[in-house]
Amino acid sequence: MAATTAGPADAARSAARRTAGPLDGLRVSTSGPADVLVAEHLRLLGAETAGPSDGGLTLSGAEFTSLTAHTAWGSGMLVDEATVQAATGVMAVHGRRDGIPRGLAVDYVATATGSLTVQGLLAGLLAQARGAQVTRVEAGAERAALLTVSQYLAAAGAEESEAAELAPGGPPFTSRDGVVFELETLDPGAWAAFWRALEAPEEAIRRGWRPFQFRYATACAPFPQALHDTVRASGWDRVRRAASASGAEVCRLHSLAERAAEHDGAAPWTLTSYEAAYRTTTAATTARPLAGFTVLEAGRRVQAPLAAHLLGLLGADVVRIEPPGGDPLRGMPPTCDGVSARWLALNRGKRAVELDIKSAAGRRDLLNLASGADVFLHNWAPGKAAQLGLDRPQLATANPALVYAYTSGWADRLPGAPMGTDFMVQARTGVGEAVRPADEPPAPSLMTLLDVLGGLLGTEAILAGLLLRERSGDGVRVDSSLLGAADILTAPARERIANGQDPRRAAGFRRPLPTRDGWVAPSDVCAAAASAYDLRELSTPDALELLRGHGLSAAAVTTDLAELPRDPRFTGAISRDPHGAPAVRAPWSFL
Repeated sequence: MAATTAGPADAARSAARRTAGPLDGLRVSTSGPADVLVAEHLRLLGAETAGPSDGGLTLSGAEFTSLTAHTAWGSGMLVDEATVQAATGVMAVHGRRDGIPRGLAVDYVATATGSLTVQGLLAGLLAQARGAQVTRVEAGAERAALLTVSQYLAAAGAEESEAAELAPGGPPFTSRDGVVFELETLDPGAWAAFWRALEAPEEAIRRGWRPFQFRYATACAPFPQALHDTVRASGWDRVRRAASASGAEVCRLHSLAERAAEHDGAAPWTLTSYEAAYRTTTAATTARPLAGFTVLEAGRRVQAPLAAHLLGLLGADVVRIEPPGGDPLRGMPPTCDGVSARWLALNRGKRAVELDIKSAAGRRDLLNLASGADVFLHNWAPGKAAQLGLDRPQLATANPALVYAYTSGWADRLPGAPMGTDFMVQARTGVGEAVRPADEPPAPSLMTLLDVLGGLLGTEAILAGLLLRERSGDGVRVDSSLLGAADILTAPARERIANGQDPRRAAGFRRPLPTRDGWVAPSDVCAAAASAYDLRELSTPDALELLRGHGLSAAAVTTDLAELPRDPRFTGAISRDPHGAPAVRAPWSFL
């Protein structure tokens, strides 16, 4: 069971205790098929499946008061995955590569909402264990969706323009012999060396680096066509040799069938407990279930910072460990009041401590901070924690009851895997095929799908670890990964394969319909009927009125994320932080 699986880095150094799962002794009752992901995650954490519930998904049993979770798609015509993707800007961001809004062919919002619901339930149980009377958790899909685009929303609402062009274009690349692949490097020198090995024009190499570098931030990469042409003139063997010689990495796009054949059935996270003597010393409140907890975060990019951000929204005091001089991404444009809008989306409200963890003094300072913390979280490269002497055994000497959390790319589950970044994991796990319908060529989304879902899974794992510690007194190590995020996102497609069905959605699936001045997205059940209407001569409001008059539900597609804070569909969901940047409010309510 997931709650007793030891992480490989710890196995050679100390023996894990085989103990109960964080939800052992509890029962989960569901109220409908929308609860499937939530119920499965709760089961993996030890809950037993009980009978159906009439009033939402319910956890009950052991020493806890019955706790119920309620979720909803949104208000008005936001009735399903397609309409929420449309209204919240998900379609706009995913479609930037194409220059027009595109729906994700996977149930991305539903998956994110499910993870947030699990988080809310675990946080509610933690609050109960620490004296708060929490009996109900509410989570809205529209807020979950806004959270997934919060970086793009913050950048759109900044006071200055983007640092890189927002225009169609981007990977993947196709070799002369038809191999479709992703390219990854974080080093401009390796980028240049790779393209020179393939004899690309120098001007194209120079002009291509900036959009490639910023594609994580902008969800597009309009680099010169000459780079695509260069690859199309080169065979796959030559491409791989160029990557090996330069230090860049390439990964061909794997199919969903390939991923299904090798899937190991592992849970999306693992929890391992170690003997300690923890006792609760702080009290929670209903509105802030993690009040009194301290989280140390040494994260970079999206995955770990987002996980810590969510813990902060739940009431934890988050202390961000930054290098001397501070996080260089604080100044990444566009900025609000001199601070990167994207950085604020993930890090607002955190306290910063600058430490040189490469030095002995810096490591001692970190161990001293860990002695008084509840969680230590990082997403360093594989092996770096051990190299620094900051792996779980070392931090446990300072605090045996610490919840040590590692959010990685691959979780050591896929031998020979490439660099564990969002787009490479998408390529390797079939996500590039899953996010596009059958009439479009596979291509990983340039929206950071897995970084965000990986952060959500990291939060789930940490909350489960804190609850396990609360119930057992043990210290806990938790591991989550981008691979786990990819697997839960593609699980329905793999299930279709197991049932002998086509894993990809039908042609035109979740493709918005153009109007005179914009786009509308029909709900999934109404899409076939709505496509019979030519809406191109109608304004968007008139197109929606026409469809609704025929009993068809649809939503206007948001194409300018800067308009979201003023959108009446999201009143109260988006505020402004002290720097003036748009801020998505917490996705849960506790009652």
